[in-house]
Amino acid sequence: MSVRKPPLNKANLMLQQEAIDAVRGQTLAPRGHFIDGRSIASDSGDVLDIISPIDGAILTSVAAGSKADMDRAITSARAAFEDGLWSKMAPAQRKKILIKLAELIERDALELAVLGVRDNGTEINMAYKAESLSAAGTFRYYGEAIDKIYGQIAPTANSVLGLIHHAPVGVVGAIVPWNFPLMIGSWKIAPALAAGNSIVLKPAESASLSLLHLAKLASEAGVPDGVFNVVTGKGSVVGEAMGLSMDVDVLVFTGSGATGRRLLEYSARSNLKRCYLELGGKSPNIIFNDAPDLAQAAKVSAAGIFRNSGQVCVAGSRLLVQEDIHDDFVAEMSRHAKDFKVGNPLDLSSQIGAVHSLSELEANLQFVQTAQEEGAQCVAGGKRILSETGGYYMAPTVMSGVKVEDNLHQNEVFGPVLAVTPFKDEADAIRIANSTVYGLSAGVWTSNLSRAHRMIEEIKSGVIHVNTYGGSDLTVPLGGVKQSGNGHDKSLHAMDKYFDLKSAWIQL
Repeated sequence: MSVRKPPLNKANLMLQQEAIDAVRGQTLAPRGHFIDGRSIASDSGDVLDIISPIDGAILTSVAAGSKADMDRAITSARAAFEDGLWSKMAPAQRKKILIKLAELIERDALELAVLGVRDNGTEINMAYKAESLSAAGTFRYYGEAIDKIYGQIAPTANSVLGLIHHAPVGVVGAIVPWNFPLMIGSWKIAPALAAGNSIVLKPAESASLSLLHLAKLASEAGVPDGVFNVVTGKGSVVGEAMGLSMDVDVLVFTGSGATGRRLLEYSARSNLKRCYLELGGKSPNIIFNDAPDLAQAAKVSAAGIFRNSGQVCVAGSRLLVQEDIHDDFVAEMSRHAKDFKVGNPLDLSSQIGAVHSLSELEANLQFVQTAQEEGAQCVAGGKRILSETGGYYMAPTVMSGVKVEDNLHQNEVFGPVLAVTPFKDEADAIRIANSTVYGLSAGVWTSNLSRAHRMIEEIKSGVIHVNTYGGSDLTVPLGGVKQSGNGHDKSLHAMDKYFDLKSAWIQL
């Protein structure tokens, strides 16, 4: 498949659509693992069919990894780390290679985006920016950073020299989800590689294609064989093998709380590897009656829950609206929900693409049904649409009258379903915002600067948006509190996971 074209812009949208259309119906060749610098089949020869959410048809297959495959990749990563070709390479040289990789990602940006869209359903306009261009920016950011991170000299007595070194941890195991595999994968791969580590990546079995392509680009950029490996397959097999390995030093993960708990158990049963977990969210988006622009708040809030069919960990899936503006604001949100164009994610005109899988779609619809049984009202959407395509599409859904104790308020849906709950005053908003086990993201809309700062302090969340929702870049960390996890991606703070601190105490 070759769809390398100029970046998306108004001047060449038609050209880009023609390039996308040329490959949209192609069946892709089967993909193997990427281990020790080359593509290989599974040890067993087994494969997993990849079903495209666009039309429900088989797109391709990937290697169904085994424990033997994962062990082989980890052994390769360890050998590459110990030989020092990458781990002991001068930071300035690693920088050159990572920046070269960023350039190659930009070269293949549309190809990578189309691969991702075909196996996870994200609308192409979002995928191009949030996956391909974001990944390129991430590798460039950490490439530029790595030769600017210094050790420290401790404030000791004159007779002693205390040095604090940053040492790479060794082998990093990374497990990433299906919703933004290239973006989230890059948040983990880039800083781990920049720090001098080797990495073994386990993508979601249903969204591996763009990350397998990334591994080949890394090799083309000059990353030595064995330093960056990708093993595809089921989490219950290769994910477990990674978690139980005695030779993985750090494990980083984005995904569900249930899987995160299993990984902590695997760590305890093996070598006590450090685990950094970015888990789910049920993020409150709070609209006060003094929001500076209620129309803008509705527009941004709608995008904050419905883009990518709501399949975003930080999605503003709980809308808390002050009572005196509640009805009008809900009506405006419903209008936006109904106006979104849902359709084939490879069409540049589609604003919302597909739900990732049939099982996810069915789970979303069950949440709607349960919410109605608990007394909520469906004021927009709530149904499967475009079923004649064979794909998995759902109308953006607004559920009003959701109570704090309701299932829809308490549990992550990971779909285009918005739960709306009214609140009385600031104290009530804080109480409702903090009423779940999650603490990943939140939004506050108000013209009162003092209130904004109070909300930032009182809401238990790793990220707080004020008078916007989403859009933060690599300069700030992303991570949660409570059962949203303990790991942080993005920013220089993400580097901490991939270094060991080594103290030297020198008697002079």
